[in-house]
Amino acid sequence: MVIQRNNILLLIIIFVLSISTCRSNFIDDDLFKQVYNNILEQEFAHDFQAYLSYLSTNIESKNNIHDFNNIAKIDKNGIRVIDVCSFGAKGDGKSYDNKAFEKAWKETCSSKTPVQFVVPQNKNYLLKQITFSGPCKSSISVQIFGSLEACDKISDYTDRRHWILFDSVQNLVVGGGGTINGNGNVWWPYSCKINKSLPCKDAPTALTFNNCNNLKVKNLKSKDAQQIHIEFESCTNVVASNLMITASKKSPNTDGVHVTNSQNIQISDTTIGTGDDCISIVSGSQKVHATNITCGPGHGISIGSLGSKNSEAHVSHVTVNGAKFIGSENGVRIKTWQGGSGEASNIKFQNVEMQDVENPIIIDQNYCDQVEPCKQQYSAVQVKNVVYENIKGTSATKVAIKFDCSKNFPCEGIIMKNIKLVGENGKPSEAMCKNVHFNNIEDVSPKCPSVESSKDEALLYNY
Repeated sequence: MVIQRNNILLLIIIFVLSISTCRSNFIDDDLFKQVYNNILEQEFAHDFQAYLSYLSTNIESKNNIHDFNNIAKIDKNGIRVIDVCSFGAKGDGKSYDNKAFEKAWKETCSSKTPVQFVVPQNKNYLLKQITFSGPCKSSISVQIFGSLEACDKISDYTDRRHWILFDSVQNLVVGGGGTINGNGNVWWPYSCKINKSLPCKDAPTALTFNNCNNLKVKNLKSKDAQQIHIEFESCTNVVASNLMITASKKSPNTDGVHVTNSQNIQISDTTIGTGDDCISIVSGSQKVHATNITCGPGHGISIGSLGSKNSEAHVSHVTVNGAKFIGSENGVRIKTWQGGSGEASNIKFQNVEMQDVENPIIIDQNYCDQVEPCKQQYSAVQVKNVVYENIKGTSATKVAIKFDCSKNFPCEGIIMKNIKLVGENGKPSEAMCKNVHFNNIEDVSPKCPSVESSKDEALLYNY
């Protein structure tokens, strides 16, 4: 086995040395090394070991390496490497590369064997709106080594909801360490949150995955999205890790990771600093786990908003385990509109550090993100069975814990353990509690008592 592996590596080196660059319509040596390393690291969403034996067999057969004018092939049971440069992508940051990407994707999606769709490094690929549609015939690994830059002409966007969209592609991996640049500074001045005189309109999400199951998104940088950076919509079994997401603190609606109507989502080892929620989890989402998240600037990790326009919403089984908030407007937050219905339940926030966070712990059932005041309504999304455990640090405001719950649908089953939040310079902080029922409070400061208030005004406690 060792001899075979050595032979494989030797043949790969010989192969690499024998081919020229992307500009000559051949896969370049650095690119091949990157792709091969990614294969060894099992970038595909399924167990890739079975393909390694096929790969070694195919490399040892000279007849199986052919036709690199448009595609790098390693026969039917191995891995096909499809490079966008071989389909005409220039990556000069001036010419639109949509046609080349679309041609390369068509070849990729039709392949009956696993494929690496490669965007080479050290290039800047300018793209208008683009959709990578499935279903495809095999597993696909999209490796973005270079940078993707959004078209900066707003008039060119016929769909104001998406820039890059992966639609109905199963068993997909997207990674490579490259950058997705939404050129959001072109869009932000036209937001109604920036210019109050303008009507509120959608702006594109930079990277959307719709109806993608068994998905991995890792080792990517996303910056300056037009609106949301990365969205998982109607997806199942998603692993998102090692992401770096950045935008101006003043950029409107630039959520880092947005999860909607999706199940079994894992987000880990990710740093997010934007002008809106670092992670937002909205209706239809279940079993969402976020670990080792760094957030700030931004609006924190939010469940919601839920129940807008009297809608029904459901979110359950969300865990945030290991997070650090630095200078964010909120820490861990649940936000619902009056007049909604449904439930946000079985939520756990644990092992969290706060550094100068304005609202470290907050449930807001009177959320109102509009110019006109929201009218009082009877119904509300029920918030229940929420655990806060091992949360420590500093609050940038006097009130470190705020439970502003509905009078008719109070927050229920709230558990708080080992909470210590202080104000600036170690000063005591306060808790504001309204219409909240506790199941357990243990070693909490500042503390909301478990006695329910029947008054409309909030109760303020200082410990």
